Amino acid sequence: MSRRLSTFLAVGAAALLLVPAALAVRVHVRVEGKTRTIFGSAEPTLAVKANALDALDSASVAGEFYYHVTLSSFGPYVDQIGRYPASGSSGWVFKVNGVSPPVGADTVTLKDGDRVLWYWATFGATGGPPTLVLRATKPGCYRVLAQDDNGKTRPARGAVLHAGRRAVRARTGSACVGRHRGLVTATLTGAVRSNALR
Repeated sequence: MSRRLSTFLAVGAAALLLVPAALAVRVHVRVEGKTRTIFGSAEPTLAVKANALDALDSASVAGEFYYHVTLSSFGPYVDQIGRYPASGSSGWVFKVNGVSPPVGADTVTLKDGDRVLWYWATFGATGGPPTLVLRATKPGCYRVLAQDDNGKTRPARGAVLHAGRRAVRARTGSACVGRHRGLVTATLTGAVRSNALR
């Protein structure tokens, strides 16, 4: 084989390898389980093929956790993540940029910078649980918001900030934990735990 032909083939093969990466979008992904965070408390950025279901797949590869999809009349349905299968009024749902789309995860096309949250939810008469959003206000101080399925937020009054072994109640939805090492998260009874921040 001539040197010119082998160089051409090598360049062509490299180009084919780069095409999937060029088509991928980079999004932040987190998976909150029934009892703990399964993946990405700090919402790492992952390369995802195209949609919210692909985001779960990329997270499962990065975090080495199990998930299962079953086909329903509405399309692919995530019926299990980790150890907990969906049952009755409880199961796995997702949000993109804080909003719960009224369509299947395979039909929600993502763009660079989107935030995808998969989480365990138990649905009642008023719908699913709010998801907590943690925001830093100044060094050592945080605001906790409760976000509904439409992305609307309100202060998560009474939420608890967790910084290492320290727990501080945010009676108004805001509180300071002071100097700390590691990540800070927030919890509130009846809500999905928050993202983690430094």
